[in-house]
Amino acid sequence: MVNEYIKELIEKLEDTEVWRGIHEKCGSYNTGINLLVDIFTKHKEEQAHLFFIGNGGSSAIASHMTADFMKNGGMNTYSLYDNAVTTCMGNDYGYEYIFSKPMELLAREGDLIVAISSSGNSQSIINAIHVAREKRATVITFTGFQEDNKAKQLGDINVYVPSSKYGMVESIHNLMLQQIVDCIMERDGVVI
Repeated sequence: MVNEYIKELIEKLEDTEVWRGIHEKCGSYNTGINLLVDIFTKHKEEQAHLFFIGNGGSSAIASHMTADFMKNGGMNTYSLYDNAVTTCMGNDYGYEYIFSKPMELLAREGDLIVAISSSGNSQSIINAIHVAREKRATVITFTGFQEDNKAKQLGDINVYVPSSKYGMVESIHNLMLQQIVDCIMERDGVVI
């Protein structure tokens, strides 16, 4: 049983797609990872803000990556997961605005927003992507489930895991983001 799970995880990882927009798919996993590392590096060099957003398990990945990309990647990450901020936004505007309302104030042109959503259809994520687009920030989506999910249609770069199993999708999202920050850390060293 365990070996079958790992086998399936590896197969889904190898089948994971990285797209520029919705029309240009990277030819291989390595090409996709290199593209992602280049985009994160560009934003690091420009000292842009980096926001990770997600709900549920994806919020745990977002919070973890906020710390890793700051500490190990030397990037200007910003957390939207303060309890007071999250509950204030949810209470005052509705849960679907917990990311978009703070981003209206914090996001700037040239920033990088990483939207993590297994289904790609969470309204709080879609609203935040729309704000990011209005602010002329770059958007990278990490999704799974249906290949025509809403978030995948909106990102500048779209990572899509062809699976409808939360565990598979979340594990691959986490692994890929960890690989990206580890590549940056190995290249640049830990800065803090």
